[in-house]
Amino acid sequence: MKLNEIRDNEGATKKRMRVGRGPGSGKGKTAGRGVKGQNSRSGGGKVGFEGGQMPLYMRMPKRGFNVPNAPKLAEVNLWRLQEAIDGGKLDAKAEINGAALVAAGVIRRVKDGVRVLGEGELKAKLNLVVWSASAGAIKAVEAAGGSVKQERIEAEAKAAARLEKRNAARGKAPAPKAPLGDANKVSARAKRAAAKA
Repeated sequence: MKLNEIRDNEGATKKRMRVGRGPGSGKGKTAGRGVKGQNSRSGGGKVGFEGGQMPLYMRMPKRGFNVPNAPKLAEVNLWRLQEAIDGGKLDAKAEINGAALVAAGVIRRVKDGVRVLGEGELKAKLNLVVWSASAGAIKAVEAAGGSVKQERIEAEAKAAARLEKRNAARGKAPAPKAPLGDANKVSARAKRAAAKA
């Protein structure tokens, strides 16, 4: 047997019906769609429409909030980093960033950045340069004598500096500074005070 001689079993495939090809075809003229109305047209029929009753997607409860433009991060745990170091895939003495993790096969792709999570035990002293890291992961890395550089904090600081520069050029009052360790949040009271100023 050769590849060009292989065939499907009898009846395994069926030719599609060609509709709208004249009365002799069995599906001529209206092509099985009936006469007139929304569903007889191309693109007709709303997805999820239930004849006017409350549709399923509106009946289901809504919970929480999804940020539409949130960065897509590749997550990696501490145990996975230790496993790669023990296997000789990662060099603990070198700077470990997204490219090094991809090269070592720890993650498949970097996406928008890498987030380190604190699950597992870390013994090696690491110098991590990642988008962000959990508080537990930072504590574990520093306890092992390593360091974590978070690109997110630098990006937020640059964005805040750009905003302040733009507001200064427009003659606006500088934005109130957020409390330490909370670079994203500004209290409502501080916002009102800034608006009055």
